Amino acid sequence: MREGHDGTGPGAITPDGCAVELYSRLPVRDEPDIIAAAVPVGAHILELGSGVGRVTHALVERGFTVTAVDESPEMLERVRGARTICSPIEEVDLGETFDVVMLASFLVHSGDDAVRRGLLRTCARHVADGGCVLIQREGEDYHTDLPHERVDPTGFTSRIVSSEPAGDGVNTVRAEYVFPDAVWTQTFRSRPLTREQFEDALKEAGLRVDRYLTEDRIWVRAVPQTRAE
Repeated sequence: MREGHDGTGPGAITPDGCAVELYSRLPVRDEPDIIAAAVPVGAHILELGSGVGRVTHALVERGFTVTAVDESPEMLERVRGARTICSPIEEVDLGETFDVVMLASFLVHSGDDAVRRGLLRTCARHVADGGCVLIQREGEDYHTDLPHERVDPTGFTSRIVSSEPAGDGVNTVRAEYVFPDAVWTQTFRSRPLTREQFEDALKEAGLRVDRYLTEDRIWVRAVPQTRAE
């Protein structure tokens, strides 16, 4: 288990506190639409942190070729139709590049600065010339006015219960997922990043924002910096 992370509920729990059975139940939302609108048709995508393939499967169905990376073998066992790589993201070096590298699930907000830098270096290392990196950020109110609660149309409730300071600008976040037959919790460390801090982190890794893909600036299309930059 990664430091500061934990999870409870039925089934296997990954090192960052995610429950495999839970993520197998969560529905795909608008992520495939956002991704498909930002990248070339049929692109080769390196998906960093694929989990059970919730988004992977939707991308494969749309004709994308996906390489799915996750550090949990139990997660990757659920992935279908994609090449899989079992490894911590920050350690991945495949010796190849991709049209699109995707870092979703708010992973860029890792509470460990060294891990965040490693994640972004992995993105920069694997994006092809002329390619792009798609990153999902936290919403601006993610750590405030808690608890946040959402009742999903499929019949479960998800909520961010609390976000408490853990020191050095990092918060300990607790989330709950309540289904009629089971309850899961996840506790993890997250570093809130202002827009400026986020863009500085990209710059450090040799990337820059090309454009924000959604009005709330949660989804971002980044590209490698040019030498002049």
